[in-house]
Amino acid sequence: MSVPELIRIVSRDSPMALAQVERVRAELAALHPGTVTEVVPVKTTGDRWMGDLSKVDGKGAFTKEVDAALLAGEADLAVHCVKDIPADRPLPAGTTFAAFLQRDDIRDALVHPGGLTLDQLPDGARVGTSSVRRTAQLAASHPHLDCIPFRGNANRRLAKLAAGDADALLLAAAGLHRIGRPDVISEILSPEAMCPPIGAGVLALQCREDDTSTIDAVSALNDPATYREITAERMFLHVLQGHCNSPIAGYATAHRNGDLSLRACVFSPDGKTVLNAHEWAGPLDPATLGTSVAVALLRQGARELIDTIAH
Repeated sequence: MSVPELIRIVSRDSPMALAQVERVRAELAALHPGTVTEVVPVKTTGDRWMGDLSKVDGKGAFTKEVDAALLAGEADLAVHCVKDIPADRPLPAGTTFAAFLQRDDIRDALVHPGGLTLDQLPDGARVGTSSVRRTAQLAASHPHLDCIPFRGNANRRLAKLAAGDADALLLAAAGLHRIGRPDVISEILSPEAMCPPIGAGVLALQCREDDTSTIDAVSALNDPATYREITAERMFLHVLQGHCNSPIAGYATAHRNGDLSLRACVFSPDGKTVLNAHEWAGPLDPATLGTSVAVALLRQGARELIDTIAH
């Protein structure tokens, strides 16, 4: 295998995204000590826009500029959070996933300056989040709390919390660890209490399809268990064809005995309707499991529920 002397890595320019790139650089350095890596930071539409994401192509707003740099040959490798990559459409033509890194924590974290837990928050407490997934689940489980729109990278959100713009925040536990701020976490929410987004805690490495040397160089970073989980989750989301305002959540688990399970939910925005499905795959391949869980939710009315949500 011919390993490139230089691999240029493109990513969003937020502090968290750049921390994620450093993880990739470290793993590549351990694997290929002779290869030099260079960072190509870009600012995405989603990072610039502080309004409703549905007005700027939803989650695709965090990937378009990164994809463009990769396709233009300005970089050789793109690092994405899987949860930011749309699954209702194929990857940009000419690109492919080369690896999924070992999964980090998939759970959400509550940040409260006084260290309160979610159940301890008083009536009317303002919880900052712009995630329709979190808002719907809080409406179902804690209807006495008030979700208020909160955009920006994690550091900016923490600064807004400190300024009193909200009483508490919901953020990804993995993200807070990546930026070195696990100290602010007052509670880690179980996946049963707050079902995570599809692709939670996973970094994807994307290359141009014809760049076989880079693909070969980074493919050894792929974690087989994570690959199976993400394959099931993204097929599930693809079959549902949800849009950026769809409160959809779910996570797959690769078990030690080789089994794979997938639990998933679809919510109405007000949390009054909750559809659940949970299936195990013995002989089923991950994509078939994802399809099966999606079909189970479609039979419960997920299509009608998703289609009634404006976007």
